[in-house]
Amino acid sequence: MLAAKSTRPSFLGFRRDARQPGLVVSMDLDKIREAAERVARSIGVEIVDVEWKIGKQRLLRIYIDRPPSPGQRIGSGVSHQDCQALSEQLSVILDVEDLVPGGAYVLEVSSPGLDRKLLKPSDYERFSGRLARIWLNEAVENSKYFEGRLAGCSDGTVQLAVKDRVISFSFANIRKANLVVEF
Repeated sequence: MLAAKSTRPSFLGFRRDARQPGLVVSMDLDKIREAAERVARSIGVEIVDVEWKIGKQRLLRIYIDRPPSPGQRIGSGVSHQDCQALSEQLSVILDVEDLVPGGAYVLEVSSPGLDRKLLKPSDYERFSGRLARIWLNEAVENSKYFEGRLAGCSDGTVQLAVKDRVISFSFANIRKANLVVEF
């Protein structure tokens, strides 16, 4: 697993503090990720992503997966018990360390799903051979969207097999990428 920081801004979930009108309090997702990673290591899973959403309710969503064993590319997946264990242990830490300031929120822990996001360069290696959809910031070969089989990633360059050719583009150029569910 790469120890790279998220490309997302560290401070998300800005809210007004009801106790002090006009004061805006921010939430540090990096600190929440660090706490989640401590718990994840203790139960043998890895953190895939951390999301904070505010709508009708405040939602902190943590995606977890079981890392592959040595010599394997794909992990064995996570169970309901893994999600429950991480949720129970992390919720205590979040409350004690006051990492989610303010009122009530929902903590949701789940697997990334069959159509998981591809967020790190190592994901492109791990899921090599799988079908993926990739959206780019800047066009490559006159297109910003590709669907094809992942052919790996090295030195910051992702390779995707599309029809009868391999297209290469910079990992930094990827806006969004997901695996495609195949049956």
